[in-house]
Amino acid sequence: MLLYVVRHGDPDYTTDTLTERGKLQAEAVSKRMARAGINKMFTSPMGRARETAEPTRRLLQLPCPVEEWSHEIGDEVKTPYPDGVMKSITLLNNIEFRKDGRMDLSYDDAFTCPGISQSRMNESVDYITQNCFDFLRRLGYQEENGIYRILEPNEDRVALFCHAGLMRVMVSVLLHIPLNTTWASFSVTHTGITVFEFKNEPEGYTAPRCLAFSDTSHLYAEGLDLKHCNKFEV
Repeated sequence: MLLYVVRHGDPDYTTDTLTERGKLQAEAVSKRMARAGINKMFTSPMGRARETAEPTRRLLQLPCPVEEWSHEIGDEVKTPYPDGVMKSITLLNNIEFRKDGRMDLSYDDAFTCPGISQSRMNESVDYITQNCFDFLRRLGYQEENGIYRILEPNEDRVALFCHAGLMRVMVSVLLHIPLNTTWASFSVTHTGITVFEFKNEPEGYTAPRCLAFSDTSHLYAEGLDLKHCNKFEV
């Protein structure tokens, strides 16, 4: 199985919809999903993700059920670190997650990292982890202490349309990378596609591998700009 995790297009956060630029990105990603042979698709309940998924649903004529757990992380990511003002943890300089030896924190100790430890990220990660494992089990792969028992080997190509914060947590959980590292070092652009492979090994167990991260080849193919998060060309 290949799991394609797709961030929403360029958003208008005030209305939870896509901008005109975001709509063009969504149309471009639909062609990429068609070429990838997507045969199952799911979406976050939030408007910007559902609007991004719609061109793919329309093109492929697939059902697109909502996965409630895959919404963007909310107040849990707010932190008063380091100045006492409550703000999104995404606004912190990524240096904060790495300096003073923090880059050497283990997977379990990542939640002691300043910024993260003053937030409720542990609640969000627990929620996402359990629901992500349930999602994968329903797709045929059951997590068992770091590896996945293959319940129903398949060659499905599955797309999940969701959000940047959720994707950072999924990268952390699926690849067992400490959360402070993924938060400091992984940035997903609009309609960036991250691909995880669950290979059907003959032993009956598998482990996820990341084949691509925040891929934007679909934007290039359609002649759209490659501004990372609508800021600068990459």
